[in-house]
Amino acid sequence: MTKKEAKERIEKLKKLINYHRYLYHVLDRQEISESALDSLKKELFDLEQKYPEFRTPDSPTQRVGGKPLEKFEKVRHGTPMLSFNDAFSEKDMEDWEERIKKLLSKEETKKLEYFCELKFDGLAIELIYENGILKTGATRGDGIIGEDVTQNLKTIEAIPLKLREKKEVIKDLEKEELKEIAQFIKKKGMKSVVVRGEALISKKEFARINKIQEKKGLPKYANPRNIAAGSVRQLDPKVTASRHLDAYVYDLISDLGQKTHQQEHQILKILGFKTHKDSKLCKNLKEVFQYHKFWQKKRDTLPFEIDGLVVQVNDNEIFEKLGVVGKAPRGAIAYKFPLKQAETIVEDIKVQVGRTGAVTPVAHLKPVEVGGVTITRATLHNEDEIKRLGVKIGDTVIVGRAGDVIPEVVKVLKELRTGKEKEFKMPKVCPVCGERLVRPEGEAIWRCPNPNCQARQRRYLYHFVSKGAFDIEGLGPKIIDQLLDESLISDPCDIFELKEGDLIPLERFAEKSAKNLIQAIQSKKEISLARFIYALGIPGVGEETAQDLAEYFGSLDKLKKATLEELLAIKDIGPETANSIYSFFREKRNLLLLKRLLKAGVKIISPPKTKISKTLEGKTFVFTGGLKRFTREEAKEKVRQLGGEVSESVSKKTDFVVVGENPGSKLQKAKKLGVKTISEEEFLELLKK
Repeated sequence: MTKKEAKERIEKLKKLINYHRYLYHVLDRQEISESALDSLKKELFDLEQKYPEFRTPDSPTQRVGGKPLEKFEKVRHGTPMLSFNDAFSEKDMEDWEERIKKLLSKEETKKLEYFCELKFDGLAIELIYENGILKTGATRGDGIIGEDVTQNLKTIEAIPLKLREKKEVIKDLEKEELKEIAQFIKKKGMKSVVVRGEALISKKEFARINKIQEKKGLPKYANPRNIAAGSVRQLDPKVTASRHLDAYVYDLISDLGQKTHQQEHQILKILGFKTHKDSKLCKNLKEVFQYHKFWQKKRDTLPFEIDGLVVQVNDNEIFEKLGVVGKAPRGAIAYKFPLKQAETIVEDIKVQVGRTGAVTPVAHLKPVEVGGVTITRATLHNEDEIKRLGVKIGDTVIVGRAGDVIPEVVKVLKELRTGKEKEFKMPKVCPVCGERLVRPEGEAIWRCPNPNCQARQRRYLYHFVSKGAFDIEGLGPKIIDQLLDESLISDPCDIFELKEGDLIPLERFAEKSAKNLIQAIQSKKEISLARFIYALGIPGVGEETAQDLAEYFGSLDKLKKATLEELLAIKDIGPETANSIYSFFREKRNLLLLKRLLKAGVKIISPPKTKISKTLEGKTFVFTGGLKRFTREEAKEKVRQLGGEVSESVSKKTDFVVVGENPGSKLQKAKKLGVKTISEEEFLELLKK
């Protein structure tokens, strides 16, 4: 075979394989067997191996390729990837229609029709094609910026690496009587095509992967959506390929002359994308309700999970006019199925104080699995909702995950009461700071008005888990903010009571990341007394003072009982700091916090009664730059063990500045003040003396 013949053969094979991909994934037809198709792919692969100069990015052989990535690059979406507001009842849908009608003219209202499609339970994706070739595949991310997962999305057979030829597209558009769109493409072409859809995993594939997990003695995955999201975000595309993901496309972002959302679906199918055949145009809400009831009954017959319908105003001009509210389009809504529900017992009701001061009652539940996720807490929203439900501590209740995500108490089974249940009374004062709660007129929510309330001060929680304190890896400010916003935590004790099931429903969390964070939290329950004192955030008590207190008193119990005179006797502790420490351990809420932390399993390790040696006694050290042999915290601990002190800033009282790699401004200050600087090697020699 000559080079010219090889090139022609490769092009013909690519075209034929893409044709059969289109038949199978888009038209749901098969003209040749899978083994015959595999044989064509094998021939193409062999030819490309022999003539690599003819291998192109759109070749079917390039679905799995490339080295594992170190990280995902960020991608800014051309237009925001919005999410939908939810509706759970016919009344919710009627209210939505009423709201949008107020923004439309009488003529526009008469034209209202709704295009309904299945709401897939997967991961939203965006695909960008340049000159017909897949250039970029991205996740939604925060709606503005996503992650470039092109290599992984290429492994999904349902996603075309190359769009169908322009001539084929025009011909099929004319067949479908979409002549205006055909003319539009004839004139302007398809230079750039941006579409959006969902990557998902079938129930069958999900079961297969869980069987493998079971055989390996590994934990099973909770639900298909988690594994689909995790698979798309694998750094190694070979792992993604092994999961056999599927994809449906439902949104055409580029202007190809479409006038309605229904037309977009027709165009997407003709371009070569997999769209769901059971989408339906409904003339009114009555038809929408019938369609919703039909799929509510039939959802289990589908090969994949859905959690409702997406209902969208069909006319694109009207849809655009309705605009956006918050992060959701006004002209579309997610019409969810009823909650997935289960029965359990309310073991306690506690209130959480959010960062805005909102006081939310939360039911602490006997662990129960709902929709594949173990639930241990459920929101009760507010005092009025508790009264409406009539819920008591000890009640048997039905809990559900609204939209398959947020746990809430749906119903109280009063028939199962034993008489031992207890009434819950909303507190009159903030459980964290003691300030009297207020309920603004017209609101259902009680609030803590104290701007200095620790529950409202996120920085207090940031400090509690920081490196010098509990040092919980993976629990940074963003995650703490998220946990506060979801009313999962309001004080440090709540952190140690979190379970995997509380985290999995949250954005950014999948089963593995939830498990990792819970393990990180549990692994840090054992802590030195010095770190524990520092974590408490007592005003005026830094790392060094915490170390001095730990060494002087030796236990938390002795520190709690310390008098002002005893505190003032400690070197470097002045009247203000002494008073701050003394007051802290006299506050009831602080003593309750300590009690709860110990009850949650926090174990405080007292310092050794004597130092190993006193060779560095009276010497003060400052560290700058990165060390090779130790972490910064380990180096500080070595100094303290040998009787020395550590400071965070350079002054004339500093004896040594230990200089590591890439030192900061402390080195310049040491030179300016004439303070001695030593290398890490010299520091090691001092430790040996």
